[in-house]
Amino acid sequence: MELAEIVELVKGTAVTPPDVAPQVSCAYSSDLLSDVMGHAPEDSVLITIQNHLNTIAVCTLAGINAIVLCHNRPAPDDMAAAAAREGVAIVVSPLSQYAAALALSSLPPASR
Repeated sequence: MELAEIVELVKGTAVTPPDVAPQVSCAYSSDLLSDVMGHAPEDSVLITIQNHLNTIAVCTLAGINAIVLCHNRPAPDDMAAAAAREGVAIVVSPLSQYAAALALSSLPPASR
């Protein structure tokens, strides 16, 4: 799935620059970053409310290509800068995590 489709499905706004346009193959929802490191598969989109720099570090370690920040949580400047540097797309969505997960349900669940 392409970033533009994710943005549309979660009724969101892309925060990262347009040259960050990853492909994602599945979705993972969690707010516990250690859980994300241990279980989220590569090439996934992370659905979360964790809007801080450590989230980008975890995505980089786990090979996660995109983040959906739920409940319109903003991406702080340092988070957005790190995401752009690391090639991780950020989408800010008004949806809850549950609603965002439902919106992205056409992606297969994480199998890791």
